[in-house]
Amino acid sequence: MEHLTGTRIRREATPATVNLRRCKLVVIKGAQRGTEFVITGDVIRIGKAPENDLVLADETVSRVHFEIVRDAKGYLVRDLKSTNGTFLDSAEVKEAYLRAGSVIAIGATELKFTPFEERIEILPSEKEALGEMVGKSPAMREIFGLVERIAPTDATVLIEGETGTGKDMIARTLHQLSPRADKPFIVVDCGAVAGTLIESELFGHEKGAFTGAVSARQGAFELASGGTVFLDELGELSLDLQPKLLRVLEQRELRRVGGTKTLKVDLRVIAATRKDLRSEVEKGKFREDLYFRLNVVPITAPSLRERREDIPLLIDHMLKKLAPEGGVQLSDATRAALMAHDWPGNVRELRNVIERALALGADPGMLVAPLGPETATATKGVQLGAALEFEPGLSFRDTKEKWNELFERRYLTWLIKRAEGNISKAARDADMDRKYLHKLLRKYGITAQGGEDDEN
Repeated sequence: MEHLTGTRIRREATPATVNLRRCKLVVIKGAQRGTEFVITGDVIRIGKAPENDLVLADETVSRVHFEIVRDAKGYLVRDLKSTNGTFLDSAEVKEAYLRAGSVIAIGATELKFTPFEERIEILPSEKEALGEMVGKSPAMREIFGLVERIAPTDATVLIEGETGTGKDMIARTLHQLSPRADKPFIVVDCGAVAGTLIESELFGHEKGAFTGAVSARQGAFELASGGTVFLDELGELSLDLQPKLLRVLEQRELRRVGGTKTLKVDLRVIAATRKDLRSEVEKGKFREDLYFRLNVVPITAPSLRERREDIPLLIDHMLKKLAPEGGVQLSDATRAALMAHDWPGNVRELRNVIERALALGADPGMLVAPLGPETATATKGVQLGAALEFEPGLSFRDTKEKWNELFERRYLTWLIKRAEGNISKAARDADMDRKYLHKLLRKYGITAQGGEDDEN
């Protein structure tokens, strides 16, 4: 069972718990004496204007008087150019770190600061599906339970795990179950955007900020304001951009590329990575303070080989989704082959195998291992996978290569026809590098029109 204390995980037999850092302000002097306000976000603003997080009915308080920002060191109080100033333990301050029991005086009001930890016990969910996720293994039911408890909060979440484990599904489910569900969910793949464009993708840019910036553009953080931004493959973000991301996390404000105006944003941040960020910190490739800010609630997405008992459930779920008309039945031998496969590409690879098998009229088990004629199954009268005839004296390696080539040739021909000869679209549909697709097409002599070269 995963046990989370602060931001670290350890295995225990007890129910999982998450200790979330919290603090509260109690009005100890003024018209609202006795009022308590629990700080759950990373930044809160206090003043008499209605847009503040804590509104004080005190005419001696400025409209937006001061703010409290949580960072790696603790809670920082910062005066926001107030008229009467902000006093911490009787001393006027522009900014200073709070201590347990500190008293903040503004105008005729005094507030006492008290930090505490909120301990949330996480019990495994009884569900076998949550949002877009499916699973009945203990590992997945623990994640379901954690997501159900954390989703209603604004806590920043860091999802780690191998490629294809469904980190994006966890992020989407967190958003769907949150109070922000009807607001934008913006995804930025930090590993897919060119290094020169990622800053504009995240923060936006002003007209003329760089060559090609013919008009002003909002970035992901602005577009997600009010909702959630999902930073996928965050481990690929360059060191020079990490301080700017840290500023957004700590202060919820940003400046567009080429701009001078500071923009406030209200959003939740969920990040995901296939890298071990703690290891990256130790190597000097990732900022420790940024890691701290992201790793408020850590979730590790298990590999498919660690939860094999979920494979039958996933297969049925995918068949229902990809072939909603029904009629597809898989033999016991096919299911056994899918259960036995190592699935280095995890759930994504399983989905791809099922989808390709349905498209090609092939047995999905044949796409992961040569099984023999007993795996043949039928769907709506179409035979899924003709009987495989093995050649005596041919090695396992050569036999496997033969059937791999057959699959690749048939799949690529189908893929190009489906994309109507558009190589870029075909590469996107197959989640494949365009250059690699070109290489495979040349290997099998398949033209962009979907046919095979006469020369071959």
